[in-house]
Amino acid sequence: MGDRLTQLQDAVDQLAQQFVACIHYINQHHNLQTLGPNDEVRPSTKTPDQQEVDPHPSDVFKANQIELAQDLITKEQQIEYLISILPGLDNSEQDQERNIKELEEELKIAEAQRLEAMGERTAIKNKLDEVIRSIRRP
Repeated sequence: MGDRLTQLQDAVDQLAQQFVACIHYINQHHNLQTLGPNDEVRPSTKTPDQQEVDPHPSDVFKANQIELAQDLITKEQQIEYLISILPGLDNSEQDQERNIKELEEELKIAEAQRLEAMGERTAIKNKLDEVIRSIRRP
């Protein structure tokens, strides 16, 4: 999994794709209706295979609209969460500097422990070499 900014960018990209998919669905599956008394729906000159609009029954269309809206809300909430966990939003510059210094101290301690372990390893290796060389065949 990527860092938080990459996750946020991916989520924003996915939200944009969801918007496009929602608009496409609504455009393709709405009912042809007149908006005013003088409006009329012109018959399509395309064959039934090439129809621009494939209306869904109104209850199915409405249920799908609700599902699409819920998906958009879920993605938006995910984006809000990702933004809320970004570092620096609730921390002042002094807090961030203090955190960096604490991490540097932890790194120094870990490096000292690593060097100590390397010394122990070398000492044990040398002892093992001595033991192996001191063994004689019967």
